[in-house]
Amino acid sequence: MKASRILVAMLFTLTGGLAQAEEVQVAVAANFTAPMKVIAADFEKDTGHKASLAFGSTGKFYAQIKNGAPFQVFLAADDETPAKLERETMTVPGSRFTYAVGTLVLWSAKPDLVDAKGAVLAGGDFAHLAVANPKLAPYGTAAMETLAKLGLTDKLASKIVQGENIAQTYQFAATGNAELGFVALSQVMKDGKIGQGSAWVVPADMHQPIRQDAVILANGKGNAAAEALMKYLKTPKAVAIIKSYGYAVQ
Repeated sequence: MKASRILVAMLFTLTGGLAQAEEVQVAVAANFTAPMKVIAADFEKDTGHKASLAFGSTGKFYAQIKNGAPFQVFLAADDETPAKLERETMTVPGSRFTYAVGTLVLWSAKPDLVDAKGAVLAGGDFAHLAVANPKLAPYGTAAMETLAKLGLTDKLASKIVQGENIAQTYQFAATGNAELGFVALSQVMKDGKIGQGSAWVVPADMHQPIRQDAVILANGKGNAAAEALMKYLKTPKAVAIIKSYGYAVQ
C-alpha cells in the first residue's frame, strides 16, 4: 500500500497533478507540423497538459494575433515576427527563444529530377517551381534569396507558382502541379534521410538563417500549460524529435 502511495505521488509530481492540467492554444508554423504533432502527443502524456494546435503561415498568424485571435503560444517560422510582437507588447516578456533552425531544400517528387547541386534550376527544363509566398512565409523569403544568389530570379520569374504557406507549396510539388518546389527539409525527411523523390539541400550560406522562435503571447500569461510547453520544447526528448526532422537546435 505504501509503495502504491509513493507511485501515485511520483506520477502527480511528474504531471503537475491532473486536477491542475490546462490546455494551451498554439499557433504553429506550417513547416513544423510533423514534429509538433509528435511533440504535442508526448507533451500531453508526460505532463497532463494539452496543446491544441493550429498550423499556417507565420505572416497570417501575425495578422490574426494582432486582430485578437486567442492563441497563447506562437511557434513561428522566423525570429523577426515574434520579436515584432514582443516590441508591440503582445508577448510575455522574456519568454522568446529559438526552438529550431530550419533547412531549405529544392525538392521534386520525381526521383531523378533534382541533382545534388541544384543545377536543374539553371537548366530550366521544367514548367513550374513552387515557392511559398515570401511576404507571409520565411521559407519563401529564403527561397527567393537563394534564387537571387544564383542569379536566376529574372530567368525563373515566369515559372514560379506561389503557395500561401510552406504546406501548400509542398502540395504543389508532391502532386506534380509543380515539378520542383522549395520546401522545408522537415517535410521530406524520414528517419534521417529524404523519404522519396529527389532533393538538393540548399547550403546555409545561400540565404539568411531560418531561425524559428517560440514565444508566449499575452493571452498565455499565467497559463500553466503555456509555460510547461515552452519548457518542454527544450527537453532532450523534444530536442531529439526536432533534430530527427532535419532541424538544428541552438
